[in-house]
Amino acid sequence: MTGAREVRTAAGTITYHEAGSGAPLVFLHGIGSAGQSFADQLDGLSGRFRVIAWDAPGYGGSAAPAAEAPDAGIYADALAAFLDALEIPACHLVGHSLGALMAARFAALWPQRVLSLALASIAVGQGYLPDSERETLVAQRLGDLDQLGARGMAEKRGPRLLGPDADETMIRRVIDTMAAVRPDGYPRAVRMLSQGDVLTDVARLPAGLPLQIVFGSADVITPPERNRSVAVLRPEAPVHEIPGAGHAVYLEKPDQFNAVIGGFAARHAKTGVPA
Repeated sequence: MTGAREVRTAAGTITYHEAGSGAPLVFLHGIGSAGQSFADQLDGLSGRFRVIAWDAPGYGGSAAPAAEAPDAGIYADALAAFLDALEIPACHLVGHSLGALMAARFAALWPQRVLSLALASIAVGQGYLPDSERETLVAQRLGDLDQLGARGMAEKRGPRLLGPDADETMIRRVIDTMAAVRPDGYPRAVRMLSQGDVLTDVARLPAGLPLQIVFGSADVITPPERNRSVAVLRPEAPVHEIPGAGHAVYLEKPDQFNAVIGGFAARHAKTGVPA
């Protein structure tokens, strides 16, 4: 995988990784991750697609949102500006974990810009919880960052993203990526998660927008039943449970994940929702 590129957008500078040519296939990472975590997708899918993995606002070299407690719409707006800057009118969109919240909001706002949508290891958001519970969860995450630092937080939280068969190389890869979160980006993402409500956004999607759901059978962060609760809203959407994979399914089982993502995008290469 080559080094990060950067582009100036209406939402500020965004850094990203890119490989290949063809129909755009855009990956949105989770709360403790970054664009570089999709190295196996950039390598494995670039023979068929123009694969792009951004650093979300506040991650990598991307400008952080101005708001201290942004909602998913602010990240969706940044994605729209990013695609505009790259002259991409529509793309196949893949959101993993927190990235699923961003992807679902983007697709709800601009369905005509989404050729197909894949939601993986879905963070449904905490907007449905009572305020006191949401505040407790925010305090726990930010407390880990404050007390342990990014590296200590990653050592504590990172291994839980993988299934029981993950090897030490995978574990170190997850930890090293999470350890690079920024103090101006991670807290904003935590607050976005606290407000998030992916179910409402999925319910708003047009019936003709191709959607699939992907998750690992050993995911303890966003368990299978939570992903299936999203699938209930779209009974026609294919659901793929990848055996043995944890939350970071794309890293742990890249061949199976790439086959699911690439196959679905290829089947919907000329579809999408009319403007």
